[in-house]
Amino acid sequence: MAALTEEQSMIRDQAKSWVSEQAPVNSFRKMRDDRVPHAFVPSTWTAMVDMGWTGIVVPEQYGGSDLGYLTFGVVLEEIGRQLTASPLFTSSLVGASALVIGGSEVQKQQYLPKIVDGSSIFTFAIDEGPRHNPRELKSTVTKDGSGYLLSGDKTFVLEGMTATQFIVVAKCDGDVRMFIVEADANGVSREPLATVDSRGYANVHFSSVRLTEENVIGGADEMQAVLDRARAGLAAEMLGTGCQAFDMTLEYLKTRVQFGQVIGSFQALGHRAAELFSQMELSRSCIEGALQAIDAGTNDIEEMSALSKARAGDFLFNMSNQLIQIHGGIGMTDEFDAGLYLKRARTLETAFGNRAFHKDRYARLMGF
Repeated sequence: MAALTEEQSMIRDQAKSWVSEQAPVNSFRKMRDDRVPHAFVPSTWTAMVDMGWTGIVVPEQYGGSDLGYLTFGVVLEEIGRQLTASPLFTSSLVGASALVIGGSEVQKQQYLPKIVDGSSIFTFAIDEGPRHNPRELKSTVTKDGSGYLLSGDKTFVLEGMTATQFIVVAKCDGDVRMFIVEADANGVSREPLATVDSRGYANVHFSSVRLTEENVIGGADEMQAVLDRARAGLAAEMLGTGCQAFDMTLEYLKTRVQFGQVIGSFQALGHRAAELFSQMELSRSCIEGALQAIDAGTNDIEEMSALSKARAGDFLFNMSNQLIQIHGGIGMTDEFDAGLYLKRARTLETAFGNRAFHKDRYARLMGF
C-alpha cells in the first residue's frame, strides 16, 4: 500500500464512513429495484459535490482542490466497495482529465467550474462496438465551411443518458481528434441500455452535428493520456469491489460451520483465501503505482496504466467467482449481495479494455 499523506488518509476515512452509512450496497439495491431514472440517486451526487470529490483533479484556479489521482483513487476504492452509483468517475475524473489535458483556457474556464459544482456532467464517448478498441473508429468529422460535421454512433457510453456534454473521439482527415459536443445539440440522440450492473449506459448517435474549432479538445496523444487516467481510476474502483468481495468471503469462512467446525479451518479453503489475498495486495500495488506515476508525470504512465487494469481485472474476476462459489447456494440468490458484485465485476472488467486487451498492450509497450 502506498504511504498516504495525512490529508489523503482523512479523505479515505471520510469516504469510507460516508459510503458505508449514506450510500451502502442496500441503497444501490433499492435504486435498482425502484428503477430510479438515470440509475443514480440525485441526493448521492449532491453529497459528493458538497464533499468536494468532484474537484479532486481540477486545478485550484478553476474551483478544484488539485489533490491528484492517488487521492481520487482512494475515494473510488471506497465507492467500489459499496457499488455506489454516480457520475463521479466519468465526469469528475475522465471528463475533467480531458479538459485539463487537452482543453484551451477558454474551455477550462467555461467547463471545469461546472464539473466541480456538479451542474455539468461530462462523459467520454469512444467505443463503437461490443469491445473497447480505440484503433478502429468509424465516427467521422468532416470539414464544412469554417466548421465541422460529426457523424457516427457510440456504444455503452457511461452515464450516457445523464450527460450534459460528450467528449467524442472521431476521425478527422485521417487523424484522431476529440471534440466537446453538447448533449442537446441538433443531431444528437441517445437511447438507454439495460445492463446487468443496472447502471446508466446509453448508445449515442450523432447525425451531422455542427461543430467549430471551439469544440476541438485535442488529438491522439491527448486521447491516450485521458484513457490512461480513466483506466487507472477504474482499476481503483475495481479494487474496492474486489476488496469488499474478499471481506464478505472471509467473514463467511470464519462463521459458517460445516461438519462441526468453521469452514475456514479447512486447509483447501485457507489456501484459497491466502491466494486471493495475495492477488488483492499485488493489484493494490500496481494500481497505486499507476496513480502515483500519473501524479508524478513519469514516463511509464502507459505501462503502469495497462498493468493496473490487467491486474485489477484478474483479481476481480477470480474474486467475484470465489465469492459465489464459497458462499454456495446462497451466493446464487438475488437476495444475497454476491450477485450484485459479480454483475458489476463483469462490466468493470470490460470497460476501457478487458484483461486480454491490457495484457497485450503491456507486452507491446515492454517490447515483447
